[in-house]
Amino acid sequence: MKKLLFLFFLCLFSLANGQENEDINGNLIGYIDKSDFLKGKHKDWFLKNYEDYLPNQKIVQKIKKRIKDVSVKAFIGSWCHDSKRELPRFYKIMELAAFDFTNNFQMIGITIGKKTPNNLQKGYSIKHTPTFIFYENGKEIGRFVEHSIEIIEKDILKIIRKNNYKHSYEK
Repeated sequence: MKKLLFLFFLCLFSLANGQENEDINGNLIGYIDKSDFLKGKHKDWFLKNYEDYLPNQKIVQKIKKRIKDVSVKAFIGSWCHDSKRELPRFYKIMELAAFDFTNNFQMIGITIGKKTPNNLQKGYSIKHTPTFIFYENGKEIGRFVEHSIEIIEKDILKIIRKNNYKHSYEK
């Protein structure tokens, strides 16, 4: 009986501390947000890559002028070196551009096999991480996939300007 009570409280403690969105290896899966990267094993790489990145301010200001009606759905792998590089950069750029993360952003952590427990990736053709899908009026206007063509802020600007941006894997 003591073991059952211990397990019950352990599960309750884990849920209270936001651990329900991690797999057995500590990788983030399912719906996640920036706060999940500011604790545990993800904190060091996230903060380092966030603080070290110096975005081009002129481009950020151009993004800021056009980002109001854009929403983004991101699929990231907390285990993926490309996500570890690009996600902190994305956050820094979009925060400087006054992007509305509360209402216009959704992030989903996926496994190495590009899946989630509830198949949240279904219908989005996720083959590489990170994948940031940009929408305007509910319609996809472009994707940033895995790494930038030039620099991430230039790629984002091209997407939201609808300048026929093609990510690395698009023909």
